[in-house]
Amino acid sequence: MRYNHAELFAGVAAAKPEHDCIVFRDRRLTYRDVSARVNRLANLLLSQGITIYQPRSDLHPWESGQDHVALYLYNGNEYLEGMLGAAAARAASLNVNYRYVEAELAYLLDDSAPRAIIYHARFAPTLAAVLDSLRAKPTLLLQVADESGNPLLPGALDYEQALAASSADAPETAPDPDDLYMVYTGGTTGMPKGTLWAQAEILESALAAFLPAGIFDVASLTEGIALAVSGDRRVVLPLPPLMHAAAQWLALAGVLTGGTVVFPDVVDRLDAASVWEVIDREGVQLMNLVGNSFATPLCDEFERGGYHGRSLQLIGTGGAVASASVKDRILALLPHIAIADVAGSSETGSQLSNLSTSAAPATSGVFTAARGTCVVDDDGRRILEPGDTETGWLGRHSTIPFGYLGDRAKTERTFPIIEGRRVALPGDRARLRADGSIELLGRDSVTINSGGEKIFAEEVEEALIAHPAVRDVIVVGRPSERWGSEIVAVVQLLPGHDPTDRELLAEAEQRLARYKLPKAIVRVDVVVRSPAGKADYRWGRDIAAQNSPAQKEPSR
Repeated sequence: MRYNHAELFAGVAAAKPEHDCIVFRDRRLTYRDVSARVNRLANLLLSQGITIYQPRSDLHPWESGQDHVALYLYNGNEYLEGMLGAAAARAASLNVNYRYVEAELAYLLDDSAPRAIIYHARFAPTLAAVLDSLRAKPTLLLQVADESGNPLLPGALDYEQALAASSADAPETAPDPDDLYMVYTGGTTGMPKGTLWAQAEILESALAAFLPAGIFDVASLTEGIALAVSGDRRVVLPLPPLMHAAAQWLALAGVLTGGTVVFPDVVDRLDAASVWEVIDREGVQLMNLVGNSFATPLCDEFERGGYHGRSLQLIGTGGAVASASVKDRILALLPHIAIADVAGSSETGSQLSNLSTSAAPATSGVFTAARGTCVVDDDGRRILEPGDTETGWLGRHSTIPFGYLGDRAKTERTFPIIEGRRVALPGDRARLRADGSIELLGRDSVTINSGGEKIFAEEVEEALIAHPAVRDVIVVGRPSERWGSEIVAVVQLLPGHDPTDRELLAEAEQRLARYKLPKAIVRVDVVVRSPAGKADYRWGRDIAAQNSPAQKEPSR
């Protein structure tokens, strides 16, 4: 059975109308409440002609036949309402990075050409600065009131007032499993790209681990809904911003299985106290986060006392390095939980995982592969077999996107046909081990060629962050007359620690060949990451370029 998000949610809501669906601050919205709000938004969009205009079967993989709804929002009920309301109207929602400056925002809105924009009032000034320059003007602006107190933009509607004036009846649409789920890549190593998925495929590719076994094997939507709501109610906390795909996937898994999605009171930054308060108050069972940049402050706050975390069962982490020492620290504080390291991308969904517990720590960097995951040879012509020793490209076939919005060349390059299969190759390097597990090496776009050797930035980061004084690190390449490109580590230390470069390198030497060691270490007060916790390599390269080497180059 293939599912459309809107249809599946409507069925779940009808089956569990009085159960809590979303809890955020003083709002405790039941499935009946959220279903009505989703319908009101869908009918509002439809009243403006925002819907589907061309069937998927008539389109190229890089084309969209649906109107787009941009979500320029912090986490909260409005974000999920926006995703589900757009789906119910047969439009396609898309994520907007709320940290973007005017030029970046203008680029994304021109690239995606949304007919509607739903945005928090705090972002109204930045949005106002770019609206007149857009090639295609949005038809509908919906402004969500917040603490900023910013007035409505000219022509905009207040979100709550507009929903109240719209019908709560189910819209007369016929959603299809091939309707789009669209997610823009982060753009930390290049310009953001709109990845186009069928809703049915993203469910199987990214959410399957959270869904009941057999849900894709039933013969009807009715059977699928019954299976979706058959398990115990789960309380989930998507901690990264919902503009981050992995956070969307956990949130969708919650509302499409009759669970409860909760958010901390503070959503414009990571506030560890707010996170632990909502975990204990609402009995959160599943939470995801992004590497050490999230995990370390959460551990710091827990150690200050006042929290128990007894309800937590699983913490998922991905998108950035979660060091073994930090995972050990989490498991020491919460020995009853499991930690799932998850790797994937906007182009592949969640495709790799390993599980650590206090009794059985996992091998770092080695993962169990989800269905359809493969490694392709360096030339992109052959799918490797277990035991092949060469380094290749991490790929996935079967449940993958159609392509990139408006970009035929990148679509054909990233989703080639290999051995008769259409394969997604987003640019990660990997090795397929003899037992079928996969050793993930790193993203090729941040691989550094130094002295003719390819060095994976993530591998060096993981070695350096193992030092007990290192709070965060980004590794980049910097032009070098001798090496072509030299390894530079941009390091944030823990308060009260001041190790020498030699001490930092001594730790890394236990895990890395000598040629992979940084030629320079630059100390910064804070390592800059995206709101989702992902490394900002462009910032790191700028910092490296502005600073002279912090140590004498050793011989190689």
